[in-house]
Amino acid sequence: MINEVRNTVMAVLNKDNNGYVTPEEFNLFARQAQLEIFEEYFYDYSRSVVLRNARKHNSGYGNIPKQTAEVIDTFTLTSVGLTYDAPTTSFTLPTDWYTINTVFYTPGTSSIEVEQVRQSKIHKLVKSNLTAPNTSYPAYYITGASLTSATPATPGNSIKVYPTSIIADIDVEYVRYPKSPKWTYNTVGGSPVFNQAAADYQDFELPDSDQSTLVLKILQLAGINIREPEVVQYAMNEETIEDQKEG
Repeated sequence: MINEVRNTVMAVLNKDNNGYVTPEEFNLFARQAQLEIFEEYFYDYSRSVVLRNARKHNSGYGNIPKQTAEVIDTFTLTSVGLTYDAPTTSFTLPTDWYTINTVFYTPGTSSIEVEQVRQSKIHKLVKSNLTAPNTSYPAYYITGASLTSATPATPGNSIKVYPTSIIADIDVEYVRYPKSPKWTYNTVGGSPVFNQAAADYQDFELPDSDQSTLVLKILQLAGINIREPEVVQYAMNEETIEDQKEG
């Protein structure tokens, strides 16, 4: 899909000699556009659930929450084991995590769900004999602990599990970010020619139905970059029309 999107973007830009976007610039715009659409899925899902609960959504092909959830599910990874980092006494999260669904403690053949709590609350729980987490009812919070104590802390890249005697057997189910798209090419006669066989090629991970939205968002970014307000306005108007149709 990425080549079709780029061809469309370039065709719009070249129509009135508005300017040229390099492959490197296109890849940056493509990444940003995909991230924006990806994050919109979660807002769309929340809104559609509200409408469904208000009986304003149909079943079958009109079941918008189900359709949106199916897209999000394609980015969901299950049973991913986390590595324990002894210097920080925390478990390192995958670098591509967007949101955590569930954390499990899996000693042996059993699987226990680990409850998420706020960092400010965990200390109160630990001090109480009645509510202190244990291996049967463990708890965790997301922390900014670094991979090693010698490096600066990175916000939200690990979790702290209680009781602290748990140093293994932690798995996570999470929604990952989409991979960064990359339009790869060979230079032929001074011009870039699409090369899908390149080792670092990466297509968009969004459904084909999002192709037009990708084009419009990339055009907005490209128009700003080449300082062509007509391109930006065109893309914004078309995106508004699409939003009205979906609404």
